[in-house]
Amino acid sequence: MRVELADPGATALFAEDVALALRQGDCLCLSGDLGAGKSTFARALIRAIADDPDLEAPSPTFTLVQTYQLRLPLAHLDLYRIGSPDELDELGLDDALAEGAVLIEWPEKALERLPEERIMMRFEGLGDSRTLAISAPPGFAARLERSRAARRFLLEAGLGHAARRHLQGDASSRSYETIRPAGRDSVILMNAPRQPDGPPIRDGLPYSQIAHLAEDVVPFVAIARWLRAQGFAAPEILAQELDQGFLLIENLGADGILDKSGRPDPDRYGVAVDCLALLHSKHPPVTLPVDGRTHHVPAYDARAMQIEVELLTDWYLPWKRGSAVSQKERSEYLDLWRNLFTRLERAERSLVLRDYHSPNLIWRDTRSGFDRLGIIDFQDAMIGPSAYDVASLCQDARVTVPDDLADDLVDRYVAARCAGAAGFDEVKFREAYAIMAAQRAAKILGIFVRLKQRDGKSGYMRHLPRIEAYIVASLDHPVLQPLRFWLAKAGIGAPES
Repeated sequence: MRVELADPGATALFAEDVALALRQGDCLCLSGDLGAGKSTFARALIRAIADDPDLEAPSPTFTLVQTYQLRLPLAHLDLYRIGSPDELDELGLDDALAEGAVLIEWPEKALERLPEERIMMRFEGLGDSRTLAISAPPGFAARLERSRAARRFLLEAGLGHAARRHLQGDASSRSYETIRPAGRDSVILMNAPRQPDGPPIRDGLPYSQIAHLAEDVVPFVAIARWLRAQGFAAPEILAQELDQGFLLIENLGADGILDKSGRPDPDRYGVAVDCLALLHSKHPPVTLPVDGRTHHVPAYDARAMQIEVELLTDWYLPWKRGSAVSQKERSEYLDLWRNLFTRLERAERSLVLRDYHSPNLIWRDTRSGFDRLGIIDFQDAMIGPSAYDVASLCQDARVTVPDDLADDLVDRYVAARCAGAAGFDEVKFREAYAIMAAQRAAKILGIFVRLKQRDGKSGYMRHLPRIEAYIVASLDHPVLQPLRFWLAKAGIGAPES
């Protein structure tokens, strides 16, 4: 791959593109003559990762290594002055690669000691313009091409020279960036490449289709527009490339519904549950047009619910117990859930946003009414039991919601629904709430272990004790007593004495 950089500004923008493609374990080697621009590129890349345009990023010519504890830990090495490749051991190359990424100038001094899967960038040219010759492993090459495609999308949207900064990722393949145009408010870039279906696992269908997970950005656009039309504060879609999976969306802000100490703010959670009460009073959409396409909002059916609860027996219990779940245990477990899913057929159904909890709810203090609550994650929305999103909020997976606050929120939701249109059945709702809370907790326990064991994302494991406590609390409802005893035998909670 060859990249032409017309001037220092182009070099800085390309450094941003590279910074957003780097991952833990990447070894980026910069070669070229003195004055070719290696240090300029390195400094721009470090400042992009640090999100600090004024960061001191001295050349490690004399210190040999400079380390940065950033969102992606980075070690910057200059090997020009080393006497032997063996000195790399003293510089801590292996440890740096295990912790984050490594940036190396003058790699020619120790090529035989560098990882085979290294990224080589050779700088050529003098003056302002540069040509980069790049050779890289397939994984990085694909990430860099995706990052450059995002830059082209921004260019078409009139933001080609805007600063790009990593915002966050999530448990899926989606990632987000803050885009900062000069002299304008920032916006958000959603980078959500279409995902392959994966191998069929049941009835000729992959997991994503059985669980009704969004495989492209069309559902996000469809649901966002519908929510906005109903008066809810979903982000405006500012630009889109549906086939490539790029969206430019309104930045709703960074303040959440937790207080300054990181605990649930009762007033903000109260508005969030009021918002659900209003949402659930509306007739859910079945089909939604999206620029010549049609998004069919799927049903949260028993098949989808079942494959989700199987995550507990497939991933969580084997991890917790150190042994696989027997076929007999599994059959008993699924039979219990099938009976519960049958009871859910009587439950009220509405649009279920599916991830309605603190990471996805934005507090906008300068607004009024429901416009105070921004909603940012709903691409997996379905039509299912209304109780699911209430459980998602009151049993927040990322932060502990005290029992008394959770009880108050459920009571507040019930009061709002009873005060609305006739026909709300509190008894059926509370039964559905218990079932959906347990179903959701079983799913999340399995997902968090799967994220660690399959995807190498261990950060979610700290939430497991909270989620297990939630599922145990949900089992207090009489309809869940058979499941309570099964889980107790399996090592989760304890049956009543």
